Amino acid sequence: VRVLVAGDLMLDHFVWGRVDRISPEAPVPVVKLEREEDRLGGAANVVGNLAALGCAVSICGVVGADESGRVLRRLLEERHIDTGGIVVDEARPTTEKRRVMAQHQQMLRCDRERTDPIAGEPAARVLAHLERALGDFDGLVLSDYEKGLLTPALLSRLIGLCRDAGKAVIIDPKGQDYAKYRGATAITPNQHEAATAARSAIVSEEDALRVAGSLLKALRLDGICITLGARGVLGMTADGQQRHFAASARDVFDVTGAGDTFLSAFGALVIGGQPFFTAVELANLAAGLAVGKLGTSVVSAPELLRAAQGAGAVYTREELAVLAAQLRAQGKRIVFTNGCFDLLHAGHIQYLQASRAQGDVLIVGINSDASVRRLKGPSRPVIGELDRAHLLAALSCVDYVVPFDEDTPEALIRAIRPDVLTKGADYTVETVVGHELVGAWGGRVHLVPLRENASTSGLIEKIVAGRKG
Repeated sequence: VRVLVAGDLMLDHFVWGRVDRISPEAPVPVVKLEREEDRLGGAANVVGNLAALGCAVSICGVVGADESGRVLRRLLEERHIDTGGIVVDEARPTTEKRRVMAQHQQMLRCDRERTDPIAGEPAARVLAHLERALGDFDGLVLSDYEKGLLTPALLSRLIGLCRDAGKAVIIDPKGQDYAKYRGATAITPNQHEAATAARSAIVSEEDALRVAGSLLKALRLDGICITLGARGVLGMTADGQQRHFAASARDVFDVTGAGDTFLSAFGALVIGGQPFFTAVELANLAAGLAVGKLGTSVVSAPELLRAAQGAGAVYTREELAVLAAQLRAQGKRIVFTNGCFDLLHAGHIQYLQASRAQGDVLIVGINSDASVRRLKGPSRPVIGELDRAHLLAALSCVDYVVPFDEDTPEALIRAIRPDVLTKGADYTVETVVGHELVGAWGGRVHLVPLRENASTSGLIEKIVAGRKG
């Protein structure tokens, strides 16, 4: 699916640290800085999500002649995203959101921006690029953060071009006056945005239905999605069909960028020809995955496919190799560990929690049933491969699980290229499979202390002894 994106480009800068005390100068927490990270924000995050879903994507927007603008373009180019439509406006800064994070919480946000309409030569260059490029794409996604790019005049022109060409135009709207979005294929406001635009509070599902119908009619839309936070999402079409999908998030860590993820998945699916309510359902699922991650992030095609199939976080090697490359591009520190994990017990849990603490993402490789039999004997495993995988995937400290059929995880380590390799402290660094590989690309091995008297073999012996008694 070929998607052209236009909207307000932003750089999201994260300052990560730890809080151990309150300042003696004022009643504020003191954040001890540990690392800093740049991520795509706004329309740039939409583009990143579309690329992660497998779309051929191009971006059009405006940045300033500053370091933030250069960093933003570099992040896009690292993801092989076409940046030919980015216009530099020397009269305004690149929009930047700077967040201070500690203990997995957002402590403070500072914004650098201008929100007056972009005009003159930069606006003319944006319009000219979009008019030229639109014919090469299947549809248009517009991400409006009210930072000056998507003026009523530009929106009217783009929506008209798409209507004439029979191409879908999907918009994430902002502001109080939605008249500028009239004629779009669909819009994706959240509950507060929709209530503001309709000038009618949304307290119940009946309120949401009334507001959705009102906006559909007033704006002559084909469809509308109103995201309702913890209550899921409501979808409605112009012919009166409506469906409500419950929220799908297992754990909510951070809602930053969840709207971008919803817009991206919904837009890609609608533009790709999927039925409206299928697109709403899967976009809702994608947003649920996004809020389980810290900061602005993307949801990949393998992640969404697995979630849609009910397979959770269990992946094939090929899928995880693609996903790991995307995680590295986002600056994530990837931790990998492996084992049989037969008869999951407290020692396993403590080991996995300690492994997860070494980075941002924990990938667990598990030996297949055939591999376990070769290593442990014909009576093992007690629990089958898929059941063991799903048990691990259900743990909050485990992000992804991947089975492997070999006796060692060396090939898997080569495919994933983790930053940290963990193993129990009954090993030495030199005896950990893959330690040379990880060291070659700048990673490290971490040995985790093991809980005493906690082993699968010990549990099996107790069970057998109990039966004999």
